[in-house]
Amino acid sequence: MAFHSHLRRAWLTSNSMLCVGLDPDPARFPEVVHGSVFDFCRAIVDSTAHTVCAYKPQIAFFSAIAAERDLERICTYIREQYPDVLLLLDAKRGDIGSTAEQYAREAFDRYGAQAVTVNPYLGTDSIEPFLRHRDGGVFVLCRTSNPGSGDFQSLDVDGEPLYLHVARRVATEWNEIGDCGLVVGATYPDELRQVRAIVGDLPVLVPGIGAQGGDIDATVAAGHDSTGYGMVISSSRAVLYASQGADFAEAAAAEAEATRDAIRGQTVR
Repeated sequence: MAFHSHLRRAWLTSNSMLCVGLDPDPARFPEVVHGSVFDFCRAIVDSTAHTVCAYKPQIAFFSAIAAERDLERICTYIREQYPDVLLLLDAKRGDIGSTAEQYAREAFDRYGAQAVTVNPYLGTDSIEPFLRHRDGGVFVLCRTSNPGSGDFQSLDVDGEPLYLHVARRVATEWNEIGDCGLVVGATYPDELRQVRAIVGDLPVLVPGIGAQGGDIDATVAAGHDSTGYGMVISSSRAVLYASQGADFAEAAAAEAEATRDAIRGQTVR
């Protein structure tokens, strides 16, 4: 199933735009999981699957602790147990074409992701291997949620900030090659509104709520598409580490439900 179709089904099936990021940090695990990355992630997934349209494993949190096998296992588990949920690999890849081909194989073939985050800085040929891969889609970094993102993304280029040039290129040339979305942080709702005006109904991955402090009301108002959906709104630490006790999965479910309901409460369809 193509990325856009899969995401649309995920929104409609779950009636949710919430994405839970999987950023495992063993130092914050509850004792009950005995340090197992897979057991922790599986418990989070099982407890929150009814609340989400997507899961977003962050590859660095796995590779830094040599847990790539756990990442493979949790990706397989999500695909098999929750096939309506989008599996989005947060890798932020961007490299020359031959290397990009290997990164695309890693994301889509090794981990079975249905979408992957990519960095546009090296240009079209660095993104094309992802776009031409069967059934794979990309979320292109546009206006990211971190404080330093404006150092380059907001630079004036021919009278408008660079991130709007990125949005326009993604919505036209790159989306004609393959399925595209963009990444715009919840910490910048005015910029999110500008990007939405340019890209129409393309999906937008929106990190930055929860621990990063992005405002849900402002995010939904600025970023929804013509159907009232259009966003994959990501929360990671606030859900994952809602409790460090034996009730961690139940606490994660409660936090995810509250976040989903807050998003729903601001959505007009």
